[in-house]
Amino acid sequence: MQDELRTTCCIAGGGPAGMMLGLLLARAGIDTIVLEKHRDFLRDFRGDTIHPSTLQLMDELGWLEDFLRLPHQKVETLTGFFGRTRIRIADLRHLPVKAGYIAMMPQWDFLNFLASRAALYPSFRLMMRSKAKHLVRDGDRIVGVDIDTDSGRQRILANLVVAADGRHSTLRPEANLPATDFGAPMDVLWFRLPREPGDSEETGGYFGIGNILVMLNRGDYWQSALVIPKGGADALREQGLEKFRSIVTGLVPFLRDRMATIADWDQVKLLTVRVDRLEQWYRDGLLCIGDAAHAMSPIGGVGVNLAVQDAVAAANELWAPLRDGRVTTDHLRRVQARRMFPTRVTQSLQLTLQRNVIYRVLQGGDQMTPPLLLRLLTSVPLLSRIPARLLGLGMRPEHIRSPERPAA
Repeated sequence: MQDELRTTCCIAGGGPAGMMLGLLLARAGIDTIVLEKHRDFLRDFRGDTIHPSTLQLMDELGWLEDFLRLPHQKVETLTGFFGRTRIRIADLRHLPVKAGYIAMMPQWDFLNFLASRAALYPSFRLMMRSKAKHLVRDGDRIVGVDIDTDSGRQRILANLVVAADGRHSTLRPEANLPATDFGAPMDVLWFRLPREPGDSEETGGYFGIGNILVMLNRGDYWQSALVIPKGGADALREQGLEKFRSIVTGLVPFLRDRMATIADWDQVKLLTVRVDRLEQWYRDGLLCIGDAAHAMSPIGGVGVNLAVQDAVAAANELWAPLRDGRVTTDHLRRVQARRMFPTRVTQSLQLTLQRNVIYRVLQGGDQMTPPLLLRLLTSVPLLSRIPARLLGLGMRPEHIRSPERPAA
């Protein structure tokens, strides 16, 4: 094992939660290392939705104008198509924020932007190709993490370790933190289809008998998601690509002339959906945030933004104790207490939609009609502002209270 490194906070995972927390702590003068197991952030079919709550944080940091110079598409409304019935589900344009829309942006651009801003602070260090493997303990307290790098095993000692390494977290089971698995009736197949002149600008979902297709406008292509019954991917593959193409075009006929661009199954990526939540997010010396603490359903694309909110809340609560070298389980408990309520509410809404809409559609039937609640959105258009607020801002949106490079 190489020589030990020492830092104040070591964050495992260079996703939205880890990068945002690392940036905010370094901005506050806290010596911080972020570990990312890959060589870069270039991975396709990740959460590419930057919601108004996250754009508002960029504005609070004074970076919104620069951030929005990156290529992106604006999604101001979300629409559902149930057979021939069109329903505007959410209208984000009236939210009390600087940017009332979802910015569709490749996640690697978002993460590279955060990394470039964090690199301006001397207390920030990003270690690529560095995978957290094992927690280091001193009695009952976690005091660091062993990592695998290109040059071998290395140990990082830290006052606090943060597990932001996603729903397949390595550190969370090592800490023996029990989770409740809420289940999910579906998985998702992600793929791209070309956009052509004359296509709709709308981002939305198409609900048919037994199938759902979500189409996200990404400028020159549609980022598409076919929602399938849980565990149904292998059976669909056995039926062949022609069956897959027919399901998609049965939902959205105007895609028929471009389905040939899906030439093999390598172009179709499986997202295994899970919804779970840790009962306790921390141990002495360790905190879990983002998907490592609560795996979200892809419904609404809120996972990235909830993870970012976790990071902001953690930075707000922990920067001063980290500066003073006195982080306790009480501080970590307060982070969980702050974020547990919005997590529970968001997951409850997702689970309700899974049971009452997604499961019902995937089970099939004789006729596809929208649920009563969604039909009300059509008869009373102002009601679409309610899901817009829940989707765009969430419950208890966070604001940045950690300072920038405070005096020692």
